[in-house]
Order: sequence, then C-alpha cells, then structure tokens
Amino acid sequence: MNYAARILTRISEVSEADWDALAGSHNPFLSWRFLNALEESGCAVEETGWAPRHIWLQDEHDNPVGAAPLYAKTHSQGEYVFDHGWANAFERAGGNYYPKLQCAVPFTPVGGPRLLATDDEGKTAIISAMAQATQEWGYSSTHLTFIEPDDKAVCEAADLLMRQDRQFHFMNRNYESFTHFLDSVASRKRKNIRKERANAQDGVVIKRLTGEALKPEHWDTFYTCYMDTGLRKWGRPYLNRGFFARIHETMKDDILLVMAWQDEKPFAAALNFIGRDALYGRNWGALGHKPFLHFELCYYQAIDAAIELGLSRVEAGAQGEHKLARGYEPIATHSAHYVAHPGFRAALVDYLTEEREAVDRNIEILGRYTPFKKG
Repeated sequence: MNYAARILTRISEVSEADWDALAGSHNPFLSWRFLNALEESGCAVEETGWAPRHIWLQDEHDNPVGAAPLYAKTHSQGEYVFDHGWANAFERAGGNYYPKLQCAVPFTPVGGPRLLATDDEGKTAIISAMAQATQEWGYSSTHLTFIEPDDKAVCEAADLLMRQDRQFHFMNRNYESFTHFLDSVASRKRKNIRKERANAQDGVVIKRLTGEALKPEHWDTFYTCYMDTGLRKWGRPYLNRGFFARIHETMKDDILLVMAWQDEKPFAAALNFIGRDALYGRNWGALGHKPFLHFELCYYQAIDAAIELGLSRVEAGAQGEHKLARGYEPIATHSAHYVAHPGFRAALVDYLTEEREAVDRNIEILGRYTPFKKG
C-alpha cells in the first residue's frame, strides 16, 4: 500500500474522532482530549521545548490509517527515560544532540501504544516517516518511549536500538477486596501495611472523587498541593492550572482524584487516570507532612480503587523501590531509538546490550523482595 505522511503542528489539525479511531480507547493519555489539553494549556508547545510534530498517515484515498504523537525536543526534561549521558557523549564528540524527536506522551511515564496503526505495515510506515523527518531536518535521533509489546516487536524488526528500564506495578490477581489482597502478603509485611494505613488515616478524612463529584475547588486544592510539593522536590512542575481545567472539562469521568482533609481542611491529593484495564497514578502533592500519607493516597488507595473497579493493575509512575514493600512488583519497560549518525549508533549497541542485561538482573533480584507469601 502507498502511504503519505503529514506533520501536524497542532493535534487540533485533525478531528477528535479521527485521532481516537486510531488511538483506541484503552489508554487515556493517547486520547485527543489529553494531548490537546497539553497543547491548548501551553504545557507541550514549542516554547516549553515540546514542539508538536505529530505523524499523520493517509492511504492513497486520503483516509487516515496511522498516527503517532511526536515532538521536537530541545532538551530531555519531562521524558522519564534519561538520555542526558547520550547527549553529553554526542556533544563531547562534536555533534549536536538537540534538537531530537520524541515519540511519547509528554510528562507521562506510562506505557501505551505509540505507533497508532492497525497493522505492522502501517506501523513500519510510521517509523519510516520518523526516520525520514530525522534525516531531512538534520536532527540527531528519534526516541519512542514507554512502548507496548506490539510496537516493540515492530521497532525491533525495523532495526531500531532497544532500551529497557523498570517500574513497579500492582497486579490485581482477582482480589475481591484490599483485605483479600493482604491475605496474599506475608505476615510481617501485612502487619506493616496495616500499621502504615492506620497511621496515615488517623485524624484524616479521605475521599475518592471522579466524574460529577469533581468540582473546581477540588482542582484548586490539588493544584496548590502539586505546585508546593513540585517546587520543593523538583524545581519546576511541568503542568499548569489551565491543563487541569481542560481535563476537568473533557476527561473527568476518566479521572480519580484522591483527597485528604485534616481538621476539615483539604491538604493533600493524588491524581489518577482510569484506563480500560489499569489505574494510572500520576501526580501528587501535600501542604504538610503526615507520616505514611503519601503511601496511603498514592499506593494503597490506588490498590483499593483498582480492586473496586475490576482493573487488572495499578501503574504508579516512574522509579520508587519503596513501592516493593507495598505490593508493587518490578516490571520491565521498553523504548526504541533511531540514531541518525552511524558512528554514534554503533557506540550505543554494546552499551545497550549490557544495560538490558543489568536491568534484567535487577528485576530478577527485586522480585525476590516482594511482600507476598513464598512457596
């Protein structure tokens, strides 16, 4: 089949219905509504170093047959697959690592489809369009991050460089309740989880809000918490109040906001998105310190909600070996990389092989420390 690729500098250049027909409905972050909210709020735009360059693939009859969320990047912030070492090495050798292309959901370390086509032929055509754009624009590379297994296989077949990392996910093994989940946990760890939850909940009212129960004042509190914690820990939070206002308008049924009140005053909140088969923990913040409240709002409440909603897992974001003791298991994540410079590509091949082996060993070792009963 003959394909023609367009570059979209705004996702609003195509309709919500056409984009979502390709993206599917199981992952909220690939939806037109989420990506458009990032652009319309000014979070993922050229001025922030996330210039939209989405691939839009059409057949010979101008029917849309493929797409990919793609951005021209002038830095490596907000990606959660850290390539600063690559950038430093390439620039020490006299090259310009930036700009580069990033096929990802901005500020969202969540696995999902990246090559939005119904068959491998269309996916391969999208990869070819990315490679062509990289070459024609004189960019150093294209990076597809947090890819799903189907996309991984196509990327491997296209001879992209493969990278591996790990996250921690809670896997719902048909638990009927949080207590049922605790029954699968070893006695000492079970006592610790109960103790942490009791301490976190002492003197605190916790509510899970979604859909029409979500009000603008809840978002005001969440944003205050998010900014306060983000500025103290990371220096500059990526998302602004306008973004949260837009997702409230268009995605509130896909959102679960867990909030905590103390002395009748809201003071902490955790934001989750509801997928077809997973709950995705994204952002959190608190205006003060209460022991174990972060674990309660971000991890235990998410487990509770996933069991209640019949979801297969909780994906609680990047990093965090402390999640192990709280029922989250090490899971491999994958990315694929097209590197234009043949010498730089060759230098990465052996490094990536060793890195993948190290990550596999790390996952195997960490798996021994899950809190579940052995044998």
